Amino acid sequence: MADHDPRELQKQLADISKRPEPELRGTPITPDRYIDKSFMDQEWDKIWTKTWQIAGLERELVNKGDYITTSLGHEQILCTRGDDDKIRAFYNVCQHRGLQLMNEPSGNSRRLTCPYHGWAYDLAGTLKAVPDESDYPQGSPCGKLNLVEMPCESWAGFVWYNMDPDCVPLREFLGPIADQIDSYPMAEMRRTHWVTIEGDFNWKLVQDNFSESYHVPFVHPSSKFVIEYSHHHCQFDHYDEGHCRMFMPGAGPAEAIKGGEKETLESLENELRLWELDPDDYRGGKTRNIRKDLQRQKRKLGEAKGYDFSTYHDDQLTDNWHYTIFPNLSFSLKPDGNIWLRARPHESDPEKCYFDMWYMTLFPKGATEYYSWVMREHVSVDTPAEHIQGKAGEISAGPAIDEDLEIWPMQQRGLHSRGYKRDYLAGQESRMRYFHEMLEDWLAKP
Repeated sequence: MADHDPRELQKQLADISKRPEPELRGTPITPDRYIDKSFMDQEWDKIWTKTWQIAGLERELVNKGDYITTSLGHEQILCTRGDDDKIRAFYNVCQHRGLQLMNEPSGNSRRLTCPYHGWAYDLAGTLKAVPDESDYPQGSPCGKLNLVEMPCESWAGFVWYNMDPDCVPLREFLGPIADQIDSYPMAEMRRTHWVTIEGDFNWKLVQDNFSESYHVPFVHPSSKFVIEYSHHHCQFDHYDEGHCRMFMPGAGPAEAIKGGEKETLESLENELRLWELDPDDYRGGKTRNIRKDLQRQKRKLGEAKGYDFSTYHDDQLTDNWHYTIFPNLSFSLKPDGNIWLRARPHESDPEKCYFDMWYMTLFPKGATEYYSWVMREHVSVDTPAEHIQGKAGEISAGPAIDEDLEIWPMQQRGLHSRGYKRDYLAGQESRMRYFHEMLEDWLAKP
C-alpha cells in the first residue's frame, strides 16, 4: 500500500469530540404513533416523501443499461445508469396507463419497455417509441410523456433518492456524520448478506430499538462478554439534522461484568489468533487487556493482512460505531464491515413494516474468502448475496438481530393495552427521545 502523508491522514480521521447534549421537550410518546392509520398517513406526506432513502448499491449499476428497483410504501422506484454514465432515479410507472414499468429487482436493458403496451423509454427516462404512434389524436406522446425523475445521488457506495424535488443535497441532509462515516472504506465493502423480513410491528419500533443500548444485556445476553453497553462507558451524540451516534467499546467484557472469562475468550479466540495473539495469555483476569492489545496488533499487522487502517482511530479497530440516520436507517460500523439496518413502512398497515438487514463485509485486499465474525459464517467476494425474504420468525437476520426481532411483535401487541399510556424514558434513552422529537418537527412542517 502507498505511503500516506500524516497531515492528510489527520484530516481524514473522524471527529470524535462529544457533542453538547440537546434540550429535549419530553413530549409524550403515545401508542397512537405506532397504531393509527392517520399518523401513518401524516408520516407518508411529511417524512417518507421528503427524506433521502437508499435504493441499492452503486456497484449494482456499473454498466450502462444496468437498473435496480426498490419500494417504499406504495411507491416503486427505478434507478438506472444512463448512456451518459449518470445514475438517475424515477418513479417506476409507465406514463400510458400506470403499469409498473420494470418488474425485476435488477437487470440490464438498453430500453425501459412497458410489458403491457410496449411503450419504450431510454435510460434517461425519455419516451422514445410507442406502437401505432400516429393513432393518437392528441399527437404523439414521444418526448412528452417521459418518466418522472427525482433527485438521486451516490455516497458511501449507496445510491440514494428523494421524492422531494426541492430537497437539500444529500451531504447537507447527512451533516457532519457523512465525514465521520467516510473514514470507513464503505464503497469497498461487499454485501454478503441480504434479508428482508415482513414483520407485525410499526417501523418506529425498529428505530427506537437501535437508538439505545439499555436493552442490550437483556435481549442480547451473550454480547456483554465482548462489548460495552453501559451509558457510563459509551458516548452518545445528537446532531442537528436528526441523526445520532453511539461509540461502544468492543473486544472485551462490559465493565459491569464479573467473571465471564471463558465466554469472552471463546467469543474472541478466532479473532485473536488471526491477529497473532494467544488467548491463553488473557486467562487469570486479563481479558480487559485484549482491547488495547488487539488495537496495537491491528495497527502493526493490518497492512500485511490486506487492510488499510490509516484513516481509523485506534478505537475504531475494536469498537462499534453505531449511527442512526433519520428517519429509518442504522449503520453499525465495525473494523471489517457494517451491519446495515433499515425499516420501511408497509403499504397500508401501520402495524406492519419491512425490515431490511444487509451485512457489508470489508474483505482483506486480494482475499476472495473471509470468515464473517458477526454473521458467524464464511463468505465469498465472488458470490452475490441471495436476497432472502420472508416473515419474522421464518427466516434469520443473523444471531444478534434475531433476538431483536423476537421483541418487536410483542411490543406492538403491548401498545394496544389499556394499561399503557405513554413512555417513561431513562436519560440513556435520549437518542430515542431525540428521534421522536425530530419526527414531530418534520410532521409540523408546512
